[in-house]
Amino acid sequence: MSGPALDPELRTLLADMPLRTTLDLETLHQIRPYATGQPDHLDRRDVGRLSIFTPASRPVNAPCVYWVHGGGMVMGDRFSQLDIPLDWLDEFGAVVVTVDYRLAPEATGMTLVEDCYDGLVWTAEHADELGIDPARIIVAGTSAGGGLAAGVTLLARDRQGPPIAAQILICPMLDHRNDTASSRQFAGEPGVWTREMNDFGWRSVIDGVGGVPSYVSPALAEDLSGLPTTYVDVGTAEVFRDEDVAYASRIWAAGGQAELHVWAGGCHGFDALFPKAGLSVEARRTRTNWLARVLSPAS
Repeated sequence: MSGPALDPELRTLLADMPLRTTLDLETLHQIRPYATGQPDHLDRRDVGRLSIFTPASRPVNAPCVYWVHGGGMVMGDRFSQLDIPLDWLDEFGAVVVTVDYRLAPEATGMTLVEDCYDGLVWTAEHADELGIDPARIIVAGTSAGGGLAAGVTLLARDRQGPPIAAQILICPMLDHRNDTASSRQFAGEPGVWTREMNDFGWRSVIDGVGGVPSYVSPALAEDLSGLPTTYVDVGTAEVFRDEDVAYASRIWAAGGQAELHVWAGGCHGFDALFPKAGLSVEARRTRTNWLARVLSPAS
């Protein structure tokens, strides 16, 4: 079963990438050193697993973006895809806090999402010190980070934890079952993130774990009511398309507010990989415009 075609510009750009179909432990250890970010922002403070980036002028009652990086839950670090939230630091004067959660397969089960939740709790508890408005904390992430952001938001709701003003889920990794139509469409051929790679990522997290908690695989959550306003975006030409559309739809069904964008021809992580491509520019602009509405005084 073939999937929707790639955007022509993205197809040309991807032609120069060494794409794969599968992922295994040996390959993972080869890739990991190249899957890290390179922070170039000077106003940075590190506290344990967290890095805090602040505007040049000392923030007072600033919005906060709590960022969770991608990498299939098996690679990446706190600086991966960091240009996305740093755009919001520049645009809105937001404090950006990014978390270096432990990775699978060395860490499994709830460990990854608990690392992220602990960092959120610390951020909320130190809001005054950081110059953050505790009523304007945005939880955001891409790919695996989008799935972990969704899990953190569910945990905060269920534990009566820090209030979250909004969640931004960028092509989030939400469903360990890996058996949607879009998952099957992007199997057996090299790609940015294939069904086979997705299976490896999920098995790395859940193998040997008795039962999969909904905080790890948020698509399992039976109740999506009481969540903050949510932004979900994803491409048509990727594994996570259908599980992401379903998640937004279930938030609506539970009476919540979600904005969903499905970008025609977008591959997995297209705007992180190729931020200057036409589709990426539009996706980033649309996301930023939504966040501007969320952060406006009227909201």
